[in-house]
Amino acid sequence: MNVVVVESPAKAKTINKYLGSDYHVVASYGHVRDLPPKDGSVDPDNDFEMLWQVDAKAAKRLNDLAKAVKDADRLILATDPDREGEAISWHVLQVLKEKKALKAQPVQRVVFNAITKQAVLDAMAAPRDIEDHLVDAYRARRALDYLVGFNLSPVLWRKLPGSRSAGRVQSVALRLVCDREAEIERFVAQEYWSVIATLTNPAGEPFDARVSVLDGKRLDRLGIKTETDARAIVDHLNQAAFSAVSVEAKPQKRNPAPPFTTSTLQQEASRKLGFSSARTMQTAQKLYEGIALDGETTGLITYMRTDGVQMAPEGISAIRRLIGKDYAEPYLPEKPRYYATKAKNAQEAHEAIRPTDPFRRPAQMKRYLGDDEFRLYDLIWKRAMASQMESAEFERTTVEIDAKAGAKSIGLRATGSVMLFDGFLSVYMEGVDDQEDDEDGRLPKITQGDRLDRKAVKPSQHFTEPPPRFTEATLIKRMEELGIGRPSTYTATLSTLRDREYVTLDKKRLVPGSKGRIVTAFLESFFERYVEYGFTADLEEKLDAISDGKADWREVLREFWADFSRQIGEVLEVRTAAVLDALNEDLAPLIYPPRPDGSDPRICPVCHQGNLSLKTSRYGAFIGCSNYPECNYTREFGDDPNADPKPSGPQVLGIHPDTGLEIALKSGRFGPYIEMGAAADGEKPARSSLPKGWAPQEVTLEKAIQLLSLPREVGLHPETQDPIQAGLGRYGPYLLYGGKYSKLDSIDEVFEIGLNRAVAMIAERKEGKGFSRTPAALKSLGEHPSGGEVTVREGRYGPYVNHGKVNATLPKGTDPQALTLEEALKLIAERAGKTKAAPKGKAKAASSKSKASGTKAKSAAKSKAAKADDDSLVEDDGETPKAKTASKAKSTGAKSTGAKSAGSKKAAASKSSAASTRRSAASDTPPWED
Repeated sequence: MNVVVVESPAKAKTINKYLGSDYHVVASYGHVRDLPPKDGSVDPDNDFEMLWQVDAKAAKRLNDLAKAVKDADRLILATDPDREGEAISWHVLQVLKEKKALKAQPVQRVVFNAITKQAVLDAMAAPRDIEDHLVDAYRARRALDYLVGFNLSPVLWRKLPGSRSAGRVQSVALRLVCDREAEIERFVAQEYWSVIATLTNPAGEPFDARVSVLDGKRLDRLGIKTETDARAIVDHLNQAAFSAVSVEAKPQKRNPAPPFTTSTLQQEASRKLGFSSARTMQTAQKLYEGIALDGETTGLITYMRTDGVQMAPEGISAIRRLIGKDYAEPYLPEKPRYYATKAKNAQEAHEAIRPTDPFRRPAQMKRYLGDDEFRLYDLIWKRAMASQMESAEFERTTVEIDAKAGAKSIGLRATGSVMLFDGFLSVYMEGVDDQEDDEDGRLPKITQGDRLDRKAVKPSQHFTEPPPRFTEATLIKRMEELGIGRPSTYTATLSTLRDREYVTLDKKRLVPGSKGRIVTAFLESFFERYVEYGFTADLEEKLDAISDGKADWREVLREFWADFSRQIGEVLEVRTAAVLDALNEDLAPLIYPPRPDGSDPRICPVCHQGNLSLKTSRYGAFIGCSNYPECNYTREFGDDPNADPKPSGPQVLGIHPDTGLEIALKSGRFGPYIEMGAAADGEKPARSSLPKGWAPQEVTLEKAIQLLSLPREVGLHPETQDPIQAGLGRYGPYLLYGGKYSKLDSIDEVFEIGLNRAVAMIAERKEGKGFSRTPAALKSLGEHPSGGEVTVREGRYGPYVNHGKVNATLPKGTDPQALTLEEALKLIAERAGKTKAAPKGKAKAASSKSKASGTKAKSAAKSKAAKADDDSLVEDDGETPKAKTASKAKSTGAKSTGAKSAGSKKAAASKSSAASTRRSAASDTPPWED
């Protein structure tokens, strides 16, 4: 028996059919080991020894694989044909050696670029060894990413609280986005004019001509600068006689684009299909792994992670046969077309993305494919076909026209193109990111010396525009041009930038957020070398040299670490004040632009005495006045610096009847809040943020007292005598009983809910009917055939589809936004079937067992979080927040002192409730989802 290891279970099933009963094909499910996210995973002091950790999910699969290999005749490692695939094969082999599962069995490595029977059988007939150079390049890349991320991110956390992370490729990609934004902000629009005359030839056929020569000089696009200049030209043309001075027709050819690489596929799918890079790659993965055709699963495209533009000879041959069959002879070039990549540092070991069999035409495949799969396959098929077709031929005509009035002449030009032969354009035309004006319309017949008549003359005002923001596709294109990152990492890099909230998408354009701008400014000030485009590309070249066996991977790491570790140490010694000074200077054009009145943009607009400066908090950066706390002016990083400042003074609402302390409405960095003045002993004041839906102008003294009284005790549970509380937390209004939370519908319920309703809600929770929060729908897919809406929602364990009471988790890797109604209906039907078939008793028992086994670890983690993070549900300007529950208990001490104790049981329950409140403040997950 031969054991074959591939990456995905779908691929394993397909390949097992190809190879037959003498082979046992198993899936590794991707990487089986990685560097654990802790100190010491890469040890520079021990020549960069790397500590690998087996993924928990992979442990059982590896144990099963080890058992299978012990009785096997041969181990065949058939993971993907790229560096990552080589690394996975190496990891699997190392784990099996550690488990002593291998004896004398031969170990072979095979690669195939397409999942078809012929490609797999050909690969099996030509095995090789694992390429150590590729593994070394992988280890070097992984170590570099770890050393940069694990050492640079903590520097960010210390110097710029609220920042998330930095990375070797991630931070350079972010800099590209931020540099483009800065370029847009520096841009000053320039006025210019165009003058277009509509003329007719002797046959009376109209066409347009643009002014191109003035005072004997050729005009560029910005040549006519003012309306005065334009009007003078119009006056001349309205009196001029027009004649064709020259007519020149030149043949032109347009060649097809090469077949797709990873980058160009993502760009074109974005332009033509509106796909994100992640959606493109997920769809391409499905096409690569294959669909069922005639009872056999077959891959429809070749491997989709590549930067090579060349196709295999058999691919070219098949496409040329199809062109000869489906198109006339002129569409087939005499010789095959060959392409060379223009991307920096491209690896051309793998062929471009193409159909595995071009005779599987998109129209024939449509019934086997989902909507996304069909549209992407259609795009790949057409691009590959067009790449081997004849060029398109045009005739471009240029007419030079003289407009003479008196002794003065002005020159005009008319251009047009006529397609003589469509060639590859009969199949496919490449898209463009930013459309330019088309001046190549059809021209009527014009002969040199023809007298031309004027129909109209139209001047138009224009303004130059800043460069456009990057889309995902154009950013990937730019990264590829600079040699930053690799096809396998583009999508992950962009996802990280969005997940860290460094960039956002606005109409498919990437906009850097305040966190991203500040992180980039910090890195450019203190780690400039490591976010330089050239340095990052040079590092990629060194990794390529390792792949080719021309460089030692440890030597590359030694050279990098010597300078990088020294820089880390130096920056750690820099005071935070010095960091903020540097950022104030670098970001000054953005955060302190000139004021309309010419005053100093750094002077506080409220007190007119303090200086504005960047300040940091755990929630990110903001601009504040140096006169704090006398002046509490602040504004968010992205707010308009010249907007009228909001009133900063507190609004006194009245006196608390029990404590005699003043209650005021204030405005902080995180919105309006209520504060009750500190008691005589100097204790911190009680505060509460305004709940959602409460406008500051509508807050009365009565409402403020209600807020400050929270959490409110609804009553004691009649069975346990434990208290039931209603309160307002970080995630909104809640009910709390026995350390368990439930979301209430509105803030009004907090004050109105009675004991009977609260007890009923608790009972519903025990029965699994209540105390849950249904997440908002991410996307509506349409109507279920049986009635009711089908939606995609985001849950605690990932996205899922919902119809009525049926929830079906999306398969791993599925893009929620790309899901179709047809796919969702299948998932819902499968889930509904499983739910009906499952024995209720066993399901409950398994659930109880699972809950019990996780209780201790979960409690310990929560306890630790509560101890380390006692955050308030409201924050003030510049002070570290404290828990609202604790503040309220201190400030209302007089009231609490007079309260009677309900016994030790009630006291213990109250203590548990307070701890639970703190846990909810420290968690990123609403407590009722725990």
